[in-house]
Amino acid sequence: MAKAAPKKTAKPLSKAQVMANIAQIAEVNKKEVAKVLAAMSEEIKKNLGAKGPGVFVIPGLVKIEKKKVPARPAQKGVLNRLTGKIEDRPAKPASVKVKVRALKALKDMVPRP
Repeated sequence: MAKAAPKKTAKPLSKAQVMANIAQIAEVNKKEVAKVLAAMSEEIKKNLGAKGPGVFVIPGLVKIEKKKVPARPAQKGVLNRLTGKIEDRPAKPASVKVKVRALKALKDMVPRP
């Protein structure tokens, strides 16, 4: 049985192309689209910042959440399940992770195979 030729994938749109497409669909100029995207970036920054609630939702598309990960102490004599060897694990400082989740409307936009 012969293998099918791999499908050619289109390149993702550049930032300029995305702004031009949005400007054309919304019937506004590119500068206004750039201002809206900059304002959205600032709003995300405020909401995920130290004084914000830690969550930002782009309605119907994504939910962006900030998650605090506590520090992990060093451990000695821990079994590595992959290699079967005993090893020491270094300590890890506390950190903050950003989690982006697709909402139902965005998932419904993507065709399923």
